[in-house]
Amino acid sequence: MGVLEPLKGSKYQCIDAHLHVVDFLQDTGGLRKCLKYMDKGNISHACVFGLPVTKLWASWERSSPGYYLGDNSKCYYYSAVDPFIACDYQSLSPEEQQRFFLFIGGFNPCDKLAYKHIERTIKYFPNMWSGVGEILFRHDDLTNLTYGEPPRSNHPAMDSVFELCADLEMPVCIHQNITSVGTNTYPMWLHELEEMLQKHPKVKFVWCHCGISRRVYSPVYYQIVKRVLEHYDNLWVDIAWIVFDDYICPKGVPDPDWLQLCEKYSDRVCIGTDVVNKFEFLPSTIQKYDVFLDALSEKAGKNLAFNTAFNLFSKVRA
Repeated sequence: MGVLEPLKGSKYQCIDAHLHVVDFLQDTGGLRKCLKYMDKGNISHACVFGLPVTKLWASWERSSPGYYLGDNSKCYYYSAVDPFIACDYQSLSPEEQQRFFLFIGGFNPCDKLAYKHIERTIKYFPNMWSGVGEILFRHDDLTNLTYGEPPRSNHPAMDSVFELCADLEMPVCIHQNITSVGTNTYPMWLHELEEMLQKHPKVKFVWCHCGISRRVYSPVYYQIVKRVLEHYDNLWVDIAWIVFDDYICPKGVPDPDWLQLCEKYSDRVCIGTDVVNKFEFLPSTIQKYDVFLDALSEKAGKNLAFNTAFNLFSKVRA
């Protein structure tokens, strides 16, 4: 009987376009630990997200939650995440800093003054920031667990944020599910995404994991992603998390339709781990893409692994 080889990271030099360096309690192992596992995974650069919300330890719960789904207590917006990440970033050497693309995300997307948080963060921590996100709009359970009104990509509060990002030429990464957990007969939230794309054509948007998360399903999902990529040239996607495992490469077998789509739009598709502070999973998570990258042309494979993300995120340090 053969012995399985340990997962050692990708054979490709990669950029992780979707990495959370804090968890839902705002704890972190730190960027230095992250670099250690990036090296093991052959990840040259990473897009660094915090998380804009933190989980409440409610008085009626006997033990602290470990995850946002750990109990029935609520989540609330947590703006300190950005300066905490910035301080950690400042402790790195210039060479180490260049490996990270930092994103601003610690604001309430339903607040019409949200843009001020971005302005202040750039003012007090200048020349660090490569984008804004991951903005958590329509989510699965997290939307219902977070205090306040449901965030959405076409919310009026986002207009000033997107206008600021257009002026600064900062890409924006968003989580916007195509539909709710309980509705699979039609994509009930797709119009919100399209209204955002139409209203803000100068902003480069990245649709994180292509609008899919837990228990979210549409029978015409592939056709939806194909159509929005065809219609909106200001839209990029990352294929992290569930979309890759369940649709793009189920059971480790590349889907022919998704191969064709990623080949055609390889300059607008990124890969990512969507790891949440558990950096030890970076090597194995990034390695799973190899079988899909192998099935693409050499040019498209390099685009997904590195070039697309580098061209999109390396141009700005606001």
